[in-house]
Amino acid sequence: MIVMLPEWLLYPPSSTIFTMVIAFTISAVTTLLNLKLIDKEKMIEWQREIQKWNAERNLAKRTGDKKLLAKVRKKEPRILQIQSRMLSQRMRTSLITFIPLLIIWQILLGFFQNIPVARLPGLMPGQPIDMPFFIWYLVCSFFIGTLLSRISGVSMGMTQMGLSQNR
Repeated sequence: MIVMLPEWLLYPPSSTIFTMVIAFTISAVTTLLNLKLIDKEKMIEWQREIQKWNAERNLAKRTGDKKLLAKVRKKEPRILQIQSRMLSQRMRTSLITFIPLLIIWQILLGFFQNIPVARLPGLMPGQPIDMPFFIWYLVCSFFIGTLLSRISGVSMGMTQMGLSQNR
């Protein structure tokens, strides 16, 4: 199935804006799925438990306290289980979005091929840097995804979920 998009989308500034809209849409859908599928409170609770265990482990190693080290080693299977559950929580969205994103990517990469979709000012005046769809999408997706993750409080990075602070 070949999908043809309007030819005017092939060239900047239309292609630049279109790619930004695609990046925003995909990031927004992913963020909304994360909000629905990830139990943020449970993730915070688990992360705090892991941080506490890591602090105890580091203290035991630093001080050479054998009792504390034995206590830490006894808790290690539980910590590994928690880490596995956290990974499972984070992977839910990826499993749902993987196939649809592959299809979308095939269509868009086929449409744009190596045609520049964005022109950025270059180092030399009058010599812009042409960016192909793939690169421009990555730039937009990273920026928009990070912004939406911070706004929503859902992120793959635990520090963005407020876990870096001791609350």
